[in-house]
Amino acid sequence: MSVLKNWDINLRSSEKKTLLSFFILYIFFTIIVLLLMAIFYFNTQKDLMLKDKRLEFSKYANDEIKKLKYLHVNFDKVPRIYPRDKRFKSAIYDSIYTKIFSLLDSNKVDLNEDIYLQNGNIFYIKELESYYLGAKYVVIEIKDDNLWKNRVYHTLLVYGGIILFVMLLMGYFLLYLLLRPMREAIALLDRFIKDTTHELNTPISTILSNIELSQKSNTDERLQKRLDRIKIGAKTISNLYQDLIFLTLSDKIESRKEDVNLKELLSQRVEYFSLSIESKKISIEQNLKDGVTLHVDKNRLTKLLDNLLSNAIKYNKIKGKIEVVLEDRYFYIKDNGRGIEKDKLEQIFKRYERADKSVGGFGIGLSIVSKIALEEGLKIEIDSVFKKFTSVKVSW
Repeated sequence: MSVLKNWDINLRSSEKKTLLSFFILYIFFTIIVLLLMAIFYFNTQKDLMLKDKRLEFSKYANDEIKKLKYLHVNFDKVPRIYPRDKRFKSAIYDSIYTKIFSLLDSNKVDLNEDIYLQNGNIFYIKELESYYLGAKYVVIEIKDDNLWKNRVYHTLLVYGGIILFVMLLMGYFLLYLLLRPMREAIALLDRFIKDTTHELNTPISTILSNIELSQKSNTDERLQKRLDRIKIGAKTISNLYQDLIFLTLSDKIESRKEDVNLKELLSQRVEYFSLSIESKKISIEQNLKDGVTLHVDKNRLTKLLDNLLSNAIKYNKIKGKIEVVLEDRYFYIKDNGRGIEKDKLEQIFKRYERADKSVGGFGIGLSIVSKIALEEGLKIEIDSVFKKFTSVKVSW
C-alpha cells in the first residue's frame, strides 16, 4: 500500500485547523439564523402587500358582484354571458365549493382563505350575501407584478450582506480571543518540551559514556548483562531525545545533503540496535547490495532508519526475525511480529497514532518517518498482515 499523505501536523497548523473548524461552524449557524430572519422578513412583507391589496381587490369583487346581480335579475332579458373585466379574472363557486364558472388560470382555489398568493397570482375570495346565479363565492385573480418582491430581495441582499459581514468579523475576533488561552498553553508546552529535551542531553550522554567505560573495565558476566540492559534503556531514551529534537527544531535545522553509502549506513544502524536485538533473541538477516548511494541529508536518513528498526524490534516477538534488504532503487525492513490491522494502516503515519497500544511509545516515530520521506523525496510503502508480518519499503 502506497502512502503519499504527510500526516505530520505541527502545533501551528493544528491551531489553524481548529480555528478554521470553529469558524466554519460559526459561519454555518450564522447563515442559518440569517436565512430564518430572511424567511420571516419575506413572509411579513408578503402579508403587508396582501393587506395593502385587500381594499383594491374588495372593490373589484364588489364590481363583479354588481354585474352578477344584474345578470341574475335580468337573466331572461339580457344575453346570458358571464361578466368579464380587463383588470382581473374571476370565478364563481356554490356553497359546497363546486365551480359554477371560471375564467381563472388556476384550477385549484382555496375558498377557506380570504386573500393569498399562489404561483405568481393573487387570489381574493369574497362571500356573497345572496345566491346570484347560484353562487356563494366570487374569486378574483390578478397576476402579481413582483414589485414588492424585488424590493424585498434588494433589501435582503444589501442589509443581509452587511449583517453577514459584521457577524463574520465579530466571529473572527471572538474565536481569536477564545483560542488565545489555548495558543498560550501550546506555546508554554512547546517551551517546556524544548527545555526538557535540552536538559536530557547531558545525563543521557553521561550514562552511555560511563556504561562504555564500565563494560571495558569489568569482565563480570552478570554485571555485563545488567549494564547491557541499562545501555538498552539509555539508548531508548536517547532515541526519544533525538525524536523530540527533530520534532521541535527540524524546521530550524539546515538540511545538508550528501552522497550516502546506504550499505554502510544500514549496517551501522543495525549494529547500533544490536543489544536490543539480542535481548529479544531476534535473528536478523541482511542482504545489502554494494555501491548503492543516495543524495540526502544523512542525519535525517539515519533518524528514519532508527525509527523503522526500532519499530521492527519493538513490535516483534521473542525469537522473531528481521530482514533488511537493499537494492538499487529501494530498501525495506521486514519483521514477522505483531503486524498491523488493515483498517489502521492509513492512520499509522499520523502523530500520536499507535496501531498497537499494548507496547510502550508515543506514536511519533512513523510520523517522523513520513515527514523525512516527504522532505527528502522518498516514497514509503507499507505491507502488513495482522499477527504475521510488517514490511516497510523506502524507494526513490
